[in-house]
Amino acid sequence: MRDNTLKLLGLMRVAGAIEIGADRAGDCAAAGKARLLLLPSDAGQGAKNKAGRVLEGRNAIELELPFSRAELAGALGVGDCTMAAVTDMGFSLKLLEQLCAIEPERYAAPAAALKAKQEKMLRRKSEKGAKGHDKTNGKRRTKL
Repeated sequence: MRDNTLKLLGLMRVAGAIEIGADRAGDCAAAGKARLLLLPSDAGQGAKNKAGRVLEGRNAIELELPFSRAELAGALGVGDCTMAAVTDMGFSLKLLEQLCAIEPERYAAPAAALKAKQEKMLRRKSEKGAKGHDKTNGKRRTKL
């Protein structure tokens, strides 16, 4: 199961659904685009502090993965990885699902929180479509 989770991280990189590196992941989280902020199990205190500062008042979830920096870097195809930010909701849910299979007691609460966020997002999306707004937002087209 650990191998499948690492392969999923590599797939996220190919799909462009993950930002790798402390600076890029931090900027992504600060901009509100990150769903999950991932840290390896052997991340230093500086990386943990930076993650905490970046996530203050943000809507992302911080996760410490059961993988070392070397395992994470190998799966993502980079030299070193101290932090990564997942930007896609579907990939985030799939990653948490696989992590729950590895350690359910550790990842069940973040999975439930992310699932609630997804339901809220889908509900808002369906409400927006139900209002009947089209691309013109109710504006009339004028003749030239």
